[in-house]
Amino acid sequence: MNSTLHGGKRVGAGRKKKSNIEKLENGNPGGRKLTEIDIGEDLQAVDMPPIKEYLYAPQRDGTTFAAKELFEETYKWLVRVKCEKLVPTHLIEQYAISQARYIQCAEAVTKYGLIAKHPTTGGPIQSPYVNMASNFMKQSTCAWNQIYQIVKENSSVDFRYNNPRDDVMESLLNGTWWDQHGGRRR
Repeated sequence: MNSTLHGGKRVGAGRKKKSNIEKLENGNPGGRKLTEIDIGEDLQAVDMPPIKEYLYAPQRDGTTFAAKELFEETYKWLVRVKCEKLVPTHLIEQYAISQARYIQCAEAVTKYGLIAKHPTTGGPIQSPYVNMASNFMKQSTCAWNQIYQIVKENSSVDFRYNNPRDDVMESLLNGTWWDQHGGRRR
């Protein structure tokens, strides 16, 4: 008997599913039929879903919110790996917003530093942007992992070497994100 009385399978427990690409490369060792999504023939081609206004709304400091560019990059990547119909648009929007907010907080930490002044005592405290950046990074990572899992399980195109998230992180670490996306650094 289980002493904690918490039975059942834990979410995320067990061996992770292999992607269709890995199964094809290894000759499909299990011999089972590979999962293929039948999208149907009555679908009409659409370049990209309409981008909601809040993904590029002007910010208080006058800059444009960068979520639109992240949404476009992610959607174009999904088209390249042939999974654009499988990932819900709201999940792409959630990823783009969280990642854009993370980038804003990272820029604020660069501008204002890691230490702030306490509002009542005047003593040094951790900048609130550090904690906000951490929270937004967790949100964007969670959304990205959901997107990536859908692609991994369903893509028939090799997707492992053209990950748009790698480009975002590299340009952010190099300090070139805002220069590339029409924003302004202060």
